[in-house]
Amino acid sequence: MKTIVIGGGPAGMMAAISASRQGDKVTLIEKNNSLGKKLLITGKGRCNITNSADMSEFIENVPGNGKFLYSAFKNFTNLDIIKMLKNNGLEVKYERGKRVFPVTDKSKDVLECFIKELKKKNVEIKLNSEVVEIETNLGEVTGVYLDSGELLKASKVILATGGKSYPVTGSNGSGYKLAKKLGHTITPIKPSLVPLIADEILCQKLQGLSLKNVRIKIKDLNKDKIIYEDFGEMLFTHFGVSGPIILSSSAVLIRYKNIENLLNENKIILYIDLKPALSIQELDNRILRDFEEFKNKDFKNSLDKLLPQKMINSIIELSNINPNKKVNEITKEERKILENLLKNFEIKLKGFRPIEEAIITSGGVSIKEIDPKTMESKLVKGLFFAGEIIDVDAYTGGFNLQIAYSTGYTAGR
Repeated sequence: MKTIVIGGGPAGMMAAISASRQGDKVTLIEKNNSLGKKLLITGKGRCNITNSADMSEFIENVPGNGKFLYSAFKNFTNLDIIKMLKNNGLEVKYERGKRVFPVTDKSKDVLECFIKELKKKNVEIKLNSEVVEIETNLGEVTGVYLDSGELLKASKVILATGGKSYPVTGSNGSGYKLAKKLGHTITPIKPSLVPLIADEILCQKLQGLSLKNVRIKIKDLNKDKIIYEDFGEMLFTHFGVSGPIILSSSAVLIRYKNIENLLNENKIILYIDLKPALSIQELDNRILRDFEEFKNKDFKNSLDKLLPQKMINSIIELSNINPNKKVNEITKEERKILENLLKNFEIKLKGFRPIEEAIITSGGVSIKEIDPKTMESKLVKGLFFAGEIIDVDAYTGGFNLQIAYSTGYTAGR
């Protein structure tokens, strides 16, 4: 069988490897001048390969149509990708949140393993080539037309062109057009795992500050409802907030009913617990100890042990406590205000950064039109889908890359 794979990202490369294992003659077509451009920038260039959680937990980490992936996850697991990398000479290591990285901390080493595997399987790779149309006859795939005008014949085509996030890597949504032309429904395309726009004045003052081991909750004030909770690392930017726990929260927020209106009305609030390990009483005791140590100092000079330097001025301003007041003159009521700020540091969320800054795309080819056991189109025989082009997306932590491998493997098989 002649198989053509469109897209040289992790899903496309895995699909090509998988198809070649079945004895197919495989051609992998990539419009960039090299494979795996998006893979190279994942995990800040370190490549968060996958997650070591049990595969049964993966679906819980896929807010976008997780159950659709049940068969794909079963077909190709986190252990399978780790084994493939090890067989090509790359060891892995395990970090916080069960994240899996190459021991070298270099995503290019992961890409090299994929390229080695493609070469072993004699996959033909065509770079600097773009598919402009998928040819069909009587509802069956027969080949693809390249931008050069060349027609390549095939009885199976795997569409793995990615979404619309990070267009500089080649993910410009071209695959959606190809799928739509063949009758497929494209669900609304939105940014997921994307930084959030927030109270600019406050965030600009804290720009560049990274907070580790904090707990967040995001609340809908209209319903007095907590939409999202998490623990981990976040970052203040000139436009708002980012970092792992913020990016994961966006995957939930983007799906929340009437979210755009609520953000416009300042009804979505981020609360940060800066001292999650301490109860209110324990925090009070801690502050009293610090105040005792600095009892002859002004309030503005008493918070060095409690807070990052960059946060002190903002906390003082929000507390309305006179910065020049002596620590031994601070009242119990003022101390309670300070403690509440430390346990519930409040930031108004305003919106999402553009899809070009998103790690992943929410939306894509409707799962109702794809067979979850094979990734084959229910509309066009011989057409398969893999990776981000499908309407599935997950939280941070290696889950999205595993979706790419698992759907790619299943489509190829």
